[in-house]
Amino acid sequence: MPDNIIKKHKLKILVSILVVFCFGLIRAFEDQLFYDPFLAYFKGNFQNLPFPEIDYFKLFLGLFLRYILNTVLSLLLIYTLFQDIEILKFSTFMYGFFLVLLFVMFFVIIEYFPDANWLLFYIRRFIIQPIFILLFIPAFYYQKLNLKK
Repeated sequence: MPDNIIKKHKLKILVSILVVFCFGLIRAFEDQLFYDPFLAYFKGNFQNLPFPEIDYFKLFLGLFLRYILNTVLSLLLIYTLFQDIEILKFSTFMYGFFLVLLFVMFFVIIEYFPDANWLLFYIRRFIIQPIFILLFIPAFYYQKLNLKK
């Protein structure tokens, strides 16, 4: 029985593994791919340090590119797993909404709240890591299960 399931979903499994591998590549080469002085800043004892000097334009481009790469991979994974255009549309809308919200919060904190380094740490984490996929997949799976009942 499990062998038949694997054969039936071979493409889903392969695409899912490829997407997870790509997430890993983005993380592994983040220093080379993206301008982000906060990578080193948050690795150290940052609690009492001022924010590092930044080039706003380069930082925005780096964060934006990383968010878009993670979003495209996440949407590919969501579509692969659920094959539902409505879920894909909703997910796309949510990623767009969070893009605007998180970027506004990120740059407001940098500019107006220099002591809010922990808040900046967590907001930045949502921008640079594919955390939303960890929330969306179980939620959509649960929704699909409830619709079948």
